Amino acid sequence: MHFINDGDVQPLWPNGATEQLVDTQPAPSLTLLLPECTPCGASVIVCPGGGYSVLAPHEAEPIGRWLNSLGITAWILRYRVHPPYRHPAMLHDAQQAIRMVRNASSTLNLDPERVGILGFSAGGHLASTAATHFMPGDPTSEDSLRHHSTRPSLAILIYPVITFKPPFGHTGSGNNLLGESATEQQVQLLSNNEQVTASTPPMFLVHTADDPVCVENSLLMATALSASKVPFELHIYEAGGHGYGLGKDSPFASPWTAQCAHWLRTRGFLNRLQS
Repeated sequence: MHFINDGDVQPLWPNGATEQLVDTQPAPSLTLLLPECTPCGASVIVCPGGGYSVLAPHEAEPIGRWLNSLGITAWILRYRVHPPYRHPAMLHDAQQAIRMVRNASSTLNLDPERVGILGFSAGGHLASTAATHFMPGDPTSEDSLRHHSTRPSLAILIYPVITFKPPFGHTGSGNNLLGESATEQQVQLLSNNEQVTASTPPMFLVHTADDPVCVENSLLMATALSASKVPFELHIYEAGGHGYGLGKDSPFASPWTAQCAHWLRTRGFLNRLQS
């Protein structure tokens, strides 16, 4: 089966997922959303939020359709959540999605070097994990998907969870991802501001000062990116809370989509694919 039409869905793991457990969740999958306008050749994988326990619908297809309006081919990631899953199942889903998008690029006339990832809240944590815990392609693997790198070209993090360390860590997401008895080493490994290196891809970050997921999450990530000289853009709005998605109903946060589109354009991410 190949991705061809708008709305096509493929399982991430047709032969069975890693860390497969018996549960009633829908299988992890990737849904293709195609632009109505001429595609620019870039792709963005969308990771809805939900505290690593659910996936918020308003942070899925509506976001993909906004990306489509920019000429971007969008991919909605249904990743595994708790219960019963914990790390690294979610990261493996994100990495597999990146491989699948790169693998499908030749069929859909897309650029495998322009594959971004976008996430909200816990989905923002997952996107930041993919951007800081990636693997190179393995051209010797018998699995052709593993020929592709899992490093995203860029990451867009909207009111993300970044750290699990007090006093700014988000306890609910951390407990779902790692468990209440997570070790200090596990907490540090998934506090992704501490995993930034010079190889981390560029990032666009959005937060509000009154977000219950503390604004320091984005500030910590921005500080780490700056220290490693990784390009980034950070927008902190005075108010707006959490979970506003596209921000259409938020007087303070509504500019983020236009500002993100401008950032993508200035980075050359929206340039037309040269034939």
